[in-house]
Amino acid sequence: MCGIIAYIGNRPCRDILIEGLKRLEYRGYDSAGVAITCTGGDGSTRICKTVGRVADLEAKLDADEPKLDGTLGLAHTRWATHGAVTDPNTHPHTDDTGTICLVHNGIIENYQSLKKLLEEKGRVFRTETDTEVLATLISELYDPDHGMDLEAAVQAALREVTGAYAIAAISSKDPDTLVVARKGSPLIVGIGNGEYIVASDGSAIISHTSRAMTLDDYSVVRLSRDGLRTSTIDNVELSPKVMQLEIELGEIELGGFEHYMRKEIFEQPRALRRTMSGRLDMNEGCVVLGGLQTHAKELVRSRRVIICGQGTALNAGMIGEYLFEDLAKLPTEVEYASELRYRNPLIEEGTVVIAVSQSGETADTLAALHEVMDRGALGLGVINVVGSTISRDTDAGVYLRVGPEIGVASTKAFTGQVTVLTMMALFLARRRMMSGTEVTAFMRELERVPDHIEKTLEQDDAIRTLTEKYIHRENWLFLGRGYNYPTAMEGALKLKEISYIHAEGMPAAEMKHGPIALIDDGMPVVFIATQGAQYDKVVSNIEEVRSRGGHVIAVATEGDEDIRRLAEDVIYIPPCPEPLSPLVAVVPLQLIAYHAAVLRDKDVDKPRNLAKSVTVE
Repeated sequence: MCGIIAYIGNRPCRDILIEGLKRLEYRGYDSAGVAITCTGGDGSTRICKTVGRVADLEAKLDADEPKLDGTLGLAHTRWATHGAVTDPNTHPHTDDTGTICLVHNGIIENYQSLKKLLEEKGRVFRTETDTEVLATLISELYDPDHGMDLEAAVQAALREVTGAYAIAAISSKDPDTLVVARKGSPLIVGIGNGEYIVASDGSAIISHTSRAMTLDDYSVVRLSRDGLRTSTIDNVELSPKVMQLEIELGEIELGGFEHYMRKEIFEQPRALRRTMSGRLDMNEGCVVLGGLQTHAKELVRSRRVIICGQGTALNAGMIGEYLFEDLAKLPTEVEYASELRYRNPLIEEGTVVIAVSQSGETADTLAALHEVMDRGALGLGVINVVGSTISRDTDAGVYLRVGPEIGVASTKAFTGQVTVLTMMALFLARRRMMSGTEVTAFMRELERVPDHIEKTLEQDDAIRTLTEKYIHRENWLFLGRGYNYPTAMEGALKLKEISYIHAEGMPAAEMKHGPIALIDDGMPVVFIATQGAQYDKVVSNIEEVRSRGGHVIAVATEGDEDIRRLAEDVIYIPPCPEPLSPLVAVVPLQLIAYHAAVLRDKDVDKPRNLAKSVTVE
């Protein structure tokens, strides 16, 4: 959540910073600001910030006189944690002397005690934020005449800090230096030709450079036009870790679509083909996952799997639980990472933990992963962002390869996660009990899934018409059984995330244990009623809803004409094996949510109060 962009080089940076902020809007924010060290004069730093969107900030900058002009600057989109959504609380922040200017993601947990200490020294505070406290602490330590330059002051300040941070700092007394640091919140340094662009993720810098340096926790980087220096907060020099960004500019642009979410829904067939590419060996009857190969024997001997995640990733993990137990016959449980991290989990020998996260930076998932790995579990990651923290902190893992996901409500990352978990289950199943012939047959069905999704997407107009009938209803139920219970959970999550309609997903059998009391005349109830082992049970649940006046929207298998007499509306999907049905059945639910949000005139890609990457607790 929140976004940082900073620049030092030889080009005017105002437009670079604004462009970067626009690329980071998907992360979620409520205000934005920019600070630029002005060219010429005394090297002072000018700040412009406002509550609202980046477009509001841009308009304010255009109206300002004189125009901001400089080649060193930083900018930020804020998602309020400390203090109300006001102009004063918006980043960037300075200390009370105006010497240090800072942007910050994360939470400084001990800011109150630091603030009290600084107030005793006579420092004055004007905002409610923890970030102003950090800027003031750096200023208090800053003494370039006695060897405490900006880099050293940042290092010393961060040694006193408890919490998470990604920061970029400049000083009015040193207009040729930018210092950045991170712990627990993402930050990368893009390396250009005589310039550096710092950002929360690669989408903000890819139009300028594809070379970037990743930062480990407790890393500090001093940047100047002449080069960079990387160290720890204890001033131990480090070697830079440079990588090639695996992002194409076209992937983060709308390309003719009205919204990123719509684009990403329709990208799913191509994205899943890329996820599977080179990983399904039909000749040998096995799944090839290079990230797991080193630990293959250890995985085969594993006795228990814990899958952890939050939100959409948790729903994908729930499908993974069915897959691991059904295909690989391996005891598996799924945990909310936010709960697992504060429990005293019993981790026995042979335990594997799988952290599922699109960004690879989710704070709760990272903390849970560390807790379980510290107790001896083998840690695996299922993530999308190359070079993210989870990818570095796990023993091994598998990338989704679905491309950048900009819409806050996850779509292609969800189907990518389920596809990867399917391949991981097959990877183990082949080594534990499934024959090559059985695995090959299953992989051939998996290969057909993108075609099934393409066929389902052809019903987009019909699904929009269906959705229009029900958008005035403020309460929906989503029900499924077996593999499609988590699909129902995901469908409900999508609807409430972006349309703000109250929706609940649950196992269909759970309905009669209380929630059935909610059903009234005309209430929309979405059933995933595909052909499978529990189809007859689902039909019985549909009858229960109908008898109480609920309106049934059924996602059913092509050819099932019996379902028409039970449902007001039917969306057909191509037949596929039950373990793979969530990959196709979820697509109509994504489209229902999307159309509901559009029809209700909501901000589809930037829903209120939500952030794409939740990097604070």
